[in-house]
Amino acid sequence: MSCSSPGTLAKRWTFWVPLLLIGVGLVLVGVTLSTSGRSTSSPPSPTQGAAVVTPGTTATLTPEPIVPTRTLTSSESAAPGPSGPSPTTAPSRSPTVTPALTTSQADGGSINTPDYAARPRWGVGVASGPITNYNTAPLRLGWYLDWNAQPEPARPHGVDYVQMVRLKGGVLQPDAGAIATIAQANPGSLWLIGNEPDVKWQDNVEPETYARLYHQAYTALKRADKTARVAIGGVAQPTPLRIRYLEAVLEAYRQQFGAPMPIDVWNVHNFVLREERGSWGVGIPPGFSDQEGTLYEIEDSDDMDLFRQQIVDFRRWLGERGYQNKPLIVSEYGILMPAEYGFPPERVADYLTGTFDFFATATDSDLGYPADGHRLVQRWCWYSLDAPDTYYPTGRLFDSQTGEMTVIGQQWEAYVSQDAP
Repeated sequence: MSCSSPGTLAKRWTFWVPLLLIGVGLVLVGVTLSTSGRSTSSPPSPTQGAAVVTPGTTATLTPEPIVPTRTLTSSESAAPGPSGPSPTTAPSRSPTVTPALTTSQADGGSINTPDYAARPRWGVGVASGPITNYNTAPLRLGWYLDWNAQPEPARPHGVDYVQMVRLKGGVLQPDAGAIATIAQANPGSLWLIGNEPDVKWQDNVEPETYARLYHQAYTALKRADKTARVAIGGVAQPTPLRIRYLEAVLEAYRQQFGAPMPIDVWNVHNFVLREERGSWGVGIPPGFSDQEGTLYEIEDSDDMDLFRQQIVDFRRWLGERGYQNKPLIVSEYGILMPAEYGFPPERVADYLTGTFDFFATATDSDLGYPADGHRLVQRWCWYSLDAPDTYYPTGRLFDSQTGEMTVIGQQWEAYVSQDAP
């Protein structure tokens, strides 16, 4: 063993101590990042939880910036602001409003009745689940989805389960083989191919890719179960920008397969969110170079005029494309803005009943589905049954932690318990 002089030891410490300190610092940084980082994987709900902003504070945007980050003033948090000017033109004419379905008309019958009239039309998205965690009997649900495909889905009180195939990463999830197996075990099911393929933090596929994947899924389903009903994936909202996305999908399908795209059921979401690159909202569809589309504001989120107009415009487009004789479902809609942005439960509950009134009664002889009394929409699905606190809980019907029904759930129960809206 050799000995070192004090001078030599001092030189060695002078060299190694800074390196040791740097190493300790890097370890601490790594620990901090690993404990505070937010997962970027997609939950079953429509978006990954955006931060809820309390008055006087500023939140950090998550990877899915549906809700804008901003500082609220005390006056903004005390009362909802007035609706901004409509970003769309007024309808050329309004749909006719007919007497709503009575509950006796809406009950009973086969789960898979293709005209939708034999079951309650209202459905819900189950974000946490399972659905059996909650007493959903008072809601009188006709159907639900959970953004998945299941071989043995729960069907409490005979409720219909709608299957969904996801397209993230440009592949079918589940794959074609699994889809076929599930379809054989659940004949006559409704299948939604994709979830918001037009939104980059959802399925995020360009039109050409969507057309290819839809063909794969459609072919697998029809081979496994000829009675399966296949629906196109719902875009976030039927604005002009997103209708262009759908037009590109239809054209891409025709070019790839030499035939019109086979669609049993048309499907759309009906949110009212901003379309601007790099901003809050739903952004720009993949494959598009646009910088902006319809520039909705926060206060527009529950604007019933805009909500109705989007459906009327979409039905008009379907007719122009030769699809009037196809049913239309709205497989997701609701309020994603937090209460602190001016959307307390009472305001959201009013919005829910307003949308129910519209969906249940709006008809148009030139635009609506002829097999269903020319109704504009055949079924609709509220977001959500039970979103957790981090996944846009504003419109949930049940608290996912306690299982208790919320004010909005109570409003739903009161609505569907009546003979008519």
